Amino acid sequence: MDLSKIKTLIDFVGRSNITELTVTEKDVTVRIFRTPPGEAAVGEPSQKPESTTSPVSQAPSSVEKTSYPVKAPVFGVLHRAPVPGEPPFVAIGDAVEEGQTLFIIEAMKVFNTITAPRSGRITQLTAIDNGEVETGDLLAEIA
Repeated sequence: MDLSKIKTLIDFVGRSNITELTVTEKDVTVRIFRTPPGEAAVGEPSQKPESTTSPVSQAPSSVEKTSYPVKAPVFGVLHRAPVPGEPPFVAIGDAVEEGQTLFIIEAMKVFNTITAPRSGRITQLTAIDNGEVETGDLLAEIA
């Protein structure tokens, strides 16, 4: 399992009400858990899960306060403009509304529209255009 998938899983646990998630891919198992605020972490005898608990519970909260990441939901070719030669859907500094189209990801001749999950201002934008992106790659950040 690659690092970008693990980061996506950590972000998912941080944003949701899930307190524990275990994912197995091939021969690798990743267990992500967090404790509700005010509760002490009661870990297994191994120290590895406890060492990953702290970043999981703290990292998403610091990211969510300043910006919201927009990640690629599928693998494919990223298009920043509706048609080659036209201006991109958004640029850094643009104000966007929830549901506004930000990108198109082409996967197996299917065009997936990537929309803004919330209103805000684009603070970071990927440099990739007409190139491949992996599931979970950071495409933009909205503040």
